[in-house]
Amino acid sequence: MPASTNQTGQRLALWGILINAVLAVVKITAGVVGNAYALIADGVESMLDIGGSLVIWGGMRLAGKPPDDDHPYGHGKAEPLAAAVVALMVLAAAVGLAVESVREILTPHHTPKPFTLAVLVGVVVVKEILFRKVIAHSADSTAIRTDAWHHRADALTSAAAFVGITISLVGGPGWESADDYAALAACGLIAFNGFNLLLPALGEVMDAAPPRKLRAALEATALEVSQVREVETLLVRKMGFEYYVDIHVGVDGGLTVREGHAIAHAVKDRLREKHPNVRDVLVHVEPDA
Repeated sequence: MPASTNQTGQRLALWGILINAVLAVVKITAGVVGNAYALIADGVESMLDIGGSLVIWGGMRLAGKPPDDDHPYGHGKAEPLAAAVVALMVLAAAVGLAVESVREILTPHHTPKPFTLAVLVGVVVVKEILFRKVIAHSADSTAIRTDAWHHRADALTSAAAFVGITISLVGGPGWESADDYAALAACGLIAFNGFNLLLPALGEVMDAAPPRKLRAALEATALEVSQVREVETLLVRKMGFEYYVDIHVGVDGGLTVREGHAIAHAVKDRLREKHPNVRDVLVHVEPDA
C-alpha cells in the first residue's frame, strides 16, 4: 500500500473529525436556539460523521500494516471494511432522522429564526470545501472516497435545511413545519448516498473484478514481454490501495524450464514496474501446442 496515500487518508480523516466536532456543536446549538429541527438533525448527522471519520482513520491505520504470518496478503481489506461500516452508519442515520422528522412534523412548534440560514450557508461552504479536498486525494481508496462523499451528504443535508427554513420564514403562519419536511427530504438524500457508498465497499470485500480498463492495461503490459504469445487467464483482486494479479501466459512449448521461469519473472517485473499499485504477481507459464 502506498505509504503516502495511506498517511494522507489518515490525516484527512483526523481533520474531518475536528471539523465535524465544531460543526456539530454549532448546528445543534443554533438549531435549539433558532427552533430549527432541520438544523438539529443536521448537527446529529455531523456527530455521526465524527464516528465515521474515526472508523475510516482506524481502517486506514490497520490497512497500512505490513503482511505477517497470520495475514500473508497484508491488512488491506480493513480499508473497504471501514468504508462498509461507515456506509451502514449513514443508512442507520437516515432511518433515525426520518423517524424524528415525522415526529417533529406532527408536533406544533415555532417558526425557525432567520439567523439559522447564515449558519447553514457557512456549513455548506465548509463541507463542500472539505469534500473537494478529500476526494482529490481519494486515488484508489474506497475508504477515502466514502469519507469524502459523507462530507458531500452533509452539505446536501444543510442545503435542504436551508430551503426548508427559507420556505418556513417566507410562508409565515402555517408553514412552521417546512424545515421538518426538509429534514425528511434530506434523509432520503442521506439514505441514497449511503446505499451508493455501501455497494463498492462490499464489492471490494468480496473480491469483485476491477475495472475492465485496468485489466486491459495489465494484459497489454504482459504482452510486451517478447516471448509471451498470449494471455490465457488474468485474475485481479484489490487489497486496500494495491492489487494482486494471477496471470497465465502462453509461451513456446519447446522452451526449457529455466527459460520459462525467466519469462515468468520478466512478466512479473514488467507488470510491477509499469503499474506501481500492483503489489504482487503470480505467473503461470502455459506451453503452446
